Order: sequence, then C-alpha cells, then structure tokens
Amino acid sequence: MIARGHAAIRGLLAELGPGDVAAGPLPASFLSGPLALDLAERGVRFVPSLLCQILSRSKCAQAEILGGFMAPHTRAVRRRAELLSALNDYARLGIGAVVSKQEGMHCGHGVRRWESIEALYNAVAFEQGAYPFVLQPFLPGIADVRVIVVGEYVEAYLRENPFHFRANLAAGGTGRPFPVDPAAERLCRKAMARGRFPYAHLDLQLTPAGECYLAEIALDAGASAARIGRAELERRKREVLEREIAAAAAGDAAENA
Repeated sequence: MIARGHAAIRGLLAELGPGDVAAGPLPASFLSGPLALDLAERGVRFVPSLLCQILSRSKCAQAEILGGFMAPHTRAVRRRAELLSALNDYARLGIGAVVSKQEGMHCGHGVRRWESIEALYNAVAFEQGAYPFVLQPFLPGIADVRVIVVGEYVEAYLRENPFHFRANLAAGGTGRPFPVDPAAERLCRKAMARGRFPYAHLDLQLTPAGECYLAEIALDAGASAARIGRAELERRKREVLEREIAAAAAGDAAENA
C-alpha cells in the first residue's frame, strides 16, 4: 500500500507493514511521537525519509547529525550542564562572540548574537525555557546564501541586510542572484545525502577566507527571491517525490519477491 498524507497513514496504522510506503511530509506532532518509530520498526518506508523530516524541523537535530558540514564548534545545547561545558571549551579555544539559534523559531526570529558565551550563560541562567538551542561561533563578514536543490535544478541567491547580521528576507534582508560554484553544490548534495533529503532549501555561510559551511537545511522554506516561481518549484518537488515513492514501492516488492 501507498498511504498518502497524515490522515491516510493514521487510518491505516494497524495495517501498514513491510512493502508499504508512508508518503508525507508529516506534521510535527506525528514525528515527535512514537507512531513514526513504530511504523519504521515495522518496515514501512517513508517518503520523504523519516530522517530528513525530523532534521527539517529541528535545528538541534541538524547540529547533532549534520554538524560536520557546519562551522567548527557548532553544537546543540539542551541543558545547563552542556552550556557550561561549551563555555569551558569556547574559552579554551579563545572564541569570543557567539550566535544562538533557538529551537522551533524560524525566519531569523530566534537567532541572537552575544558578545561572549559568558554573556549568553548569564542571560539564560534563570530561564530553563531557553533550552534547547544551537550554539556556534559568530563568523564576521560571511555571505549568507540560500540554495535551492530539486533534482538537477540548482539555484542560489545572496541574502543581505545592511542594518544587522540577520539576512533572512523576513527579517528585513534582500536577495539577489548568486552563482553556485561546484564546491558549494558538492557540500549541498553531501549534506542532503547524509540527511536523506530528496530536495532541499539550504542556507550556506561563505567566509571571507573561502570556507563554505552549512547553516541550516529544510524540505521547504522561503523562495521569494528565487527566479523559479513557487508553482514550478512545487511541481518539481512533486515529481521528485513520485519517483521516490515508485522506487520505494519497487524496492520493497523486489525484497519480498
């Protein structure tokens, strides 16, 4: 069976098993509970993959699993003891200003710059609700680039903001076309492969020294500054998903033959 969408998957929970496909994307309430894990344990295949759906919704999960593609010393901080550990590590490394990215907030609203990790620690010392968040060194002078990858289609635009370091368009930034060099595209596709993303919107940080780091990745995100229209973008995404669904169904059929 191919169960398309959250309602269909819920309706077939007792029946789905090896050889069946759960075609999403699924809502966060489903991904955070035991239902998705139960289906995965029963051999149901997810399209998009369960891993990429979880990563797409969690900045902290991205830092933990895709941290090797991110700026050095990026980490997820889930409790005070981990922040204290990071404080010691960052001080030993001589890292000054830092950035925190609050879990569950988007469009740059949860991104904050701190003059030091000590300032961050003092600010959240009495706020248990501040956790979890992603912590990373502040990288001055970076170029903030949004890349859209859907199959063979690749497009990027530079996000700029002359007033503060948040370059998100929703935070006052502007976008203009930006060429994607082969190294940046390789990074994007490696991160997508590691997270099992069929397509993605990726944010890259390009430093003045020429380094390229992953900032965030998502199945869906803003594309208002892109040349491709939203309708065409969604059409291409559906085509990719249909190919993945067909491949998943065919793979299960072959395994069960």
